[in-house]
Amino acid sequence: MSERPLDADIIAMTRAWVANFVVAHDVCPFAGREVRRNSLRYVVANDDDPEHLLHTLIEECHRLDAEPAIETTLVVLPEGVADFDDYLDLLGVAEALLEAEGYAGIYQLASFHPDYVFEGVAASDPANYTNRSPWPMWHLLRERSVEAAVANHSAPESIPEDNVATLREIGSAALAEQWAACRRVRASD
Repeated sequence: MSERPLDADIIAMTRAWVANFVVAHDVCPFAGREVRRNSLRYVVANDDDPEHLLHTLIEECHRLDAEPAIETTLVVLPEGVADFDDYLDLLGVAEALLEAEGYAGIYQLASFHPDYVFEGVAASDPANYTNRSPWPMWHLLRERSVEAAVANHSAPESIPEDNVATLREIGSAALAEQWAACRRVRASD
């Protein structure tokens, strides 16, 4: 993509990915409830400076502290971490920062990237789509909500295996097209 879309379009793409991919394929069995409740916050971090991106993450922790109606925040990182290895390096720093700031056990990060590949898994394996998103992003989750959701799920340990089976059944070509369709969404649609 030659020119970066507007923030509103990036958020529209991310919302489409959550609704039409994550919820539609039940990749996260807890996401649908939060989409229906409109309790997800979408933030575009407009910077390619890692320090500023980390500052945005901590600002979002403070917002979650102050606003309990927000269940979770997706911090979209359209600049600076297009390379998956760079993203993983910054993710490690972000996780260490959460701990250093006293947020361990309060918030956790889930990671998503357009080029996400699990260690030991071929890049073409459909299983990677469980963590592929239209843009690099951090998903900031409330730890207590994750624990409650897992406690109320009949078989939480089977979620990853079920996702892999479902996505492999759909296949890489169909998943790539569904995922790409999310990248074509615009706020004006």
